Amino acid sequence: MNRQTTYEFPLNERIRVFMRLEQLFQQLSHFMAGDSVFDKRAAVDTLLDILVIFGRADLKSELIKELDRHAKVLGMLSGSQDVDTQKLQEILSELTQASRNLYNASGKVGASVMESGLFQSISQRSTIPGGTCSFDLPAFHYWLEQDRADQQRDFQQWTQPFADIRNAIDLILGFIRQSSAPKQEIAQAGFFQLALDKSHPVQLLRVGVSASVGCFAEISGGKHRFSIRFMMPSSDENRPTQTPADISFSLSRCAV
Repeated sequence: MNRQTTYEFPLNERIRVFMRLEQLFQQLSHFMAGDSVFDKRAAVDTLLDILVIFGRADLKSELIKELDRHAKVLGMLSGSQDVDTQKLQEILSELTQASRNLYNASGKVGASVMESGLFQSISQRSTIPGGTCSFDLPAFHYWLEQDRADQQRDFQQWTQPFADIRNAIDLILGFIRQSSAPKQEIAQAGFFQLALDKSHPVQLLRVGVSASVGCFAEISGGKHRFSIRFMMPSSDENRPTQTPADISFSLSRCAV
């Protein structure tokens, strides 16, 4: 099979933050499932990154707005022909429930996690390179040596406040990614550029390219236009260079 690599590029700050959190939540789940001390360290570091993002923005209200907007768009399809009414109602119910859960959540998301004395001490030392060594934080060293069941219980307590947020982000990004069918395009001499329709704002670009091509997609853009350059990695530690070859790729302009 011809393996394809997908490159994604968000075109507004809201989706950019959602995608960063999506990746961090995936990393968190991966490291939480590991058994080694370094898995647990990586999980704690990832959770700290998540807390930093939540400390900078009111993401709960942004997610509620986005969920309600998607529900409104999908609700307009309810009377259309060739629409699976039952499936549509299931999706609308899921969106409504996710929005309600976020609305009913009290307080600042993640604030309870930082009330933990252990987490506060880890957070304070994490800005120092190597600052969470055992001699700096013996309490953290002690926790890392506890039974896996005890650690998992703590992780569940620390991550529970983010469960509804993660579900909402997965729903929103899932709808956006599925909102546009990919079209085949050609990047002549490794370059492709296209203007965007301002009346139908695109939120996310998805570029699919065969792994056998030996190039990666470097995407840049804003509200009005975007460009894609297919770059060849350097073998001698120099900067990557744009390929002179015509590159076939798939493009999805996701606008929901």
